[in-house]
Amino acid sequence: MIFNYSKICSELLEDLPGRTKDVLSRRFGLKAGQRETLQAIGESYSITRERVRQIEMDGILRLSPGLKKHQKIFQYFNQSLKEFGNLKKEEPLLSQLGGQKFNPHVFFLLNLSDRFERFSENQNLHSLWTIENHSLKTAQQVIEDFYNKLLTSNQPLGLKEYNPPFSLNPQALFSYLEVSKLIEQGPEGKFGLREWPEINPRGVKDKAYLVFKKEKRPLHFTEVANLISPQALVSTVHNELIRDPRFVLVGRGLYALKEWGYQPGTVKDVITRILKEVGKPLSREKILEEARKRRIVKENTILLNLSNNKYFLRNSRGKYFLKK
Repeated sequence: MIFNYSKICSELLEDLPGRTKDVLSRRFGLKAGQRETLQAIGESYSITRERVRQIEMDGILRLSPGLKKHQKIFQYFNQSLKEFGNLKKEEPLLSQLGGQKFNPHVFFLLNLSDRFERFSENQNLHSLWTIENHSLKTAQQVIEDFYNKLLTSNQPLGLKEYNPPFSLNPQALFSYLEVSKLIEQGPEGKFGLREWPEINPRGVKDKAYLVFKKEKRPLHFTEVANLISPQALVSTVHNELIRDPRFVLVGRGLYALKEWGYQPGTVKDVITRILKEVGKPLSREKILEEARKRRIVKENTILLNLSNNKYFLRNSRGKYFLKK
């Protein structure tokens, strides 16, 4: 639905005293597009911040009779909020209702009707608008539940993967999660904790991490660079892979994620870890099997390291153990 918000706001203000009209226009950014503070407006009129606030409130009260002819606008606002579960983050709500050009005008009109209530941002939530107080409580319960699910799974979740504690349509669920400052939607469309690299990748190393998570396989550093961006510097990507403990060199130029079970060190180190973890002699076949889970390496290379009697010995049953 399209409304001429600029014309409507001008009509509402036209019968107000000059100073009142100017204060409202500046407070809501109806002309310049930027809202001005009580302090800035007060200084221009040589009056206190409190006096500016009084003029603003008086002006809004004077506009009440003129709102009756614009009920279609408020019905549109109301219906839009209902579709979002009666609650929506301020910035996307203003953009959806009025586009970037008319954000200030929509904000002004929302403030004129007592149907809509605004909650300012706090430590956990962004600024939002609602048409029912209980919807904020519902949103907070959903956010808390989703947050706990993220902590349990330790990985981002899609909306279809989440079963909310209340019956919600996808738009409402998205709207509730969107107001949270703790949870954000990542590049892949899933939601996670805002500090997770999958959600807010910071620099080349996090972008490389996302590439591995998406591909789910060991990659050569040149391939990682290309998957990040054709413009990514191969040397920079390689240096980040070397320095970051999340990545393990598993072959010639091949890297994998440590969380997949791969471990840093030489092939000798890998065999040593395997024998220490098991705590008993192992057959050659079992060592080959376990080593291949942690390294992309040829069989002969593993066997060559295993034959080094400075570190490994073989018992009468042909099983290998660590030399003390």
